[in-house]
Amino acid sequence: MIVFFVILSLFVLLTIGTPVGFAMAIAGGAGLCLIGGPDMVSGIIQTSPLSVVGSYELLTIPMFLLMAEMVLVSGVADDLFRAAAAWIGRVPGGLGMATALAGAGFGAICGSSTASAATLSSTSLPAMLKQGYEPKMAAGVVAISGTLSMLLPTSVALVIYGLLAEVNIGKLLVSGIIPAILVTLTIMATILFLVWQDPTRAPSLTNVPMHEKLRLLKAVGPMLVLFGIVTTVIYTGIATPTEASAFGASGAFALAIWRGRINRKTFVHAFTHAAQGTCMITMILVGASIFGYFFTLTQSTQDLVHWVGHLDVSRWVIITLILCGYIILGSFMDQIAILVLTVPIVLPLIKSLGFDPIWFGVIKIVTAEVGMITPPIGLNCFIVARYANRPVADVFHGIFPHFIAHLFIIAVFVAFPSIILWLPSRM
Repeated sequence: MIVFFVILSLFVLLTIGTPVGFAMAIAGGAGLCLIGGPDMVSGIIQTSPLSVVGSYELLTIPMFLLMAEMVLVSGVADDLFRAAAAWIGRVPGGLGMATALAGAGFGAICGSSTASAATLSSTSLPAMLKQGYEPKMAAGVVAISGTLSMLLPTSVALVIYGLLAEVNIGKLLVSGIIPAILVTLTIMATILFLVWQDPTRAPSLTNVPMHEKLRLLKAVGPMLVLFGIVTTVIYTGIATPTEASAFGASGAFALAIWRGRINRKTFVHAFTHAAQGTCMITMILVGASIFGYFFTLTQSTQDLVHWVGHLDVSRWVIITLILCGYIILGSFMDQIAILVLTVPIVLPLIKSLGFDPIWFGVIKIVTAEVGMITPPIGLNCFIVARYANRPVADVFHGIFPHFIAHLFIIAVFVAFPSIILWLPSRM
């Protein structure tokens, strides 16, 4: 009964707009008070924040956020889209495919899905509309391409999952590379299919001279090199993810200086945004820690694992139901909130069923991508609608083919775990 009361109070707090971290801390604290009294709450509050922020791996988050801010300051996102459009613009749906490639390239450095969606909305979407693309299709491509950052090695979501699941963060970050490539190809294939169905949806670009293509490629080269170095040092073990993130932030800062975009205003803005994002995520992790103590002491997780373990159904049925639940949650909740709310509960169950936690982390993130484009909330769709000044219904309509395609690629990842686990196994 106490567990039900605490979960209900948590959702009430979230419904009325309480920040996720504070909602989890309040609900968890109330539950601890009911089962152990004020002294238990006091003791956990005194120790939990220090144990969370004292984690060395947590430094990865502010460094990746600062790296993203510096890349935004450098203005390289515009060049990324122009370079991709120049090279593949003449292919049917080429600008849409260029948007997917730009989303993957920018996401590789950015690590934030919302930042990627906002940036692509202000760069690639106007270009597609100007070229005569169907507005619904163009908006859908931008919304889905923004989610790619959640899978690549600067992904804040993967780092948070690694901290919560206590798995090797380096292997976890590397495990998202092949799935990210396949998801990008899936988006491009979906665009090609839509244009094949109706060629008027996406007129082709005029040919771009080779010297202009090479010039644009040269402009984005330093950023691609930076991503390659960050990924390589993690993969080879030369540096830890924390050290690699610090190098990436320094490299992005140097890139912004090289492009002449750093001044006092942009410098303060970048550091302020990175600090605010770090504080928000840290508070969420502190709240999750307090909430997790409550679940541990009530043995709710152990009871759930025991109950599911005695169900007379295949483990594949259970994993399917869990992933469907994640899509539903993702349609109206922030992805970081879903991670901290569900991983401490779901992960023991996943392990008891014999699934690899690194494999599950990547599957969960891909599923979260689908949640970010699913009505009624679908955060990326609202971001695109706001930046593009388009009705959100148009964005949801345009995203539907990509929703179906993503369900297909998730089924492939579930059926063939080696797609995710092969690369980290070679580290």
